[in-house]
Amino acid sequence: MNAVLLVGRVLFALIFINSGIAHLTKTAAMTGYAQYKKLPAAKLGVIVSGVMILLGGLYIALGFYADLGALLIAIFLVPTLYFFQNFWTEKDATAKQTAMTGFFKDLALLGAALFIFAALRNGADFGPHIGSHLLAFKK
Repeated sequence: MNAVLLVGRVLFALIFINSGIAHLTKTAAMTGYAQYKKLPAAKLGVIVSGVMILLGGLYIALGFYADLGALLIAIFLVPTLYFFQNFWTEKDATAKQTAMTGFFKDLALLGAALFIFAALRNGADFGPHIGSHLLAFKK
């Protein structure tokens, strides 16, 4: 079962690691899109959110401060839902459907991040993690 937990958390984290890297390496393009979507302080938002989701994804994948990682991702997703997946503002049917799909995807990711956070805060076993390997060296 530990292998399933490890694979599941890495698969969950990959979208955030990949997006975090994109935020930090393609800042100009991401900032342009954030400005188009009327995000206040767009460039700062792109950089801060990139760091948040990159660290959050890495923390979850490694199982090291995974509860903090899940919280960082959850905090990132709340404004993302409002500013970037705001299907209710779209007039074009195709654009509305695309945004609605993104909204519910991000809503599900938010739910998963909150689940991870709550489970870990309540003592759930999250499978193999970097901390367990570090503790093994201390013995």
